[in-house]
Amino acid sequence: MANPVSSIRNLGPAMEEAFRKVGISTAEQLREIGTDAAYRKLLENGHRPHFIGYYVIEMGLQGRPWNDCKGKEKDALRVRFDKIKSTSQPKAFSALEKTLDEIGVVKCP
Repeated sequence: MANPVSSIRNLGPAMEEAFRKVGISTAEQLREIGTDAAYRKLLENGHRPHFIGYYVIEMGLQGRPWNDCKGKEKDALRVRFDKIKSTSQPKAFSALEKTLDEIGVVKCP
């Protein structure tokens, strides 16, 4: 049986919903893809970059409290985060998708 994303330490319903929207619906999927690829998916789909959100995922996947990230480890994660942020572009939506969003048929992030 698959576990929800929110079963991972530090990750609650909001992160579970954000990941669901980008096709990551289980804790197992998130563990398999890893922090960097998962966070890249969020950014490419319109999620606003936030360093704390990034390292909360990393700490959760390690089974550690979110505030356990300090010093050189945190500095190294910042380098990874900045690289992901600089190379991830939001998904471009077609004119049809934008129109469907405007009339409420689909939601573009």
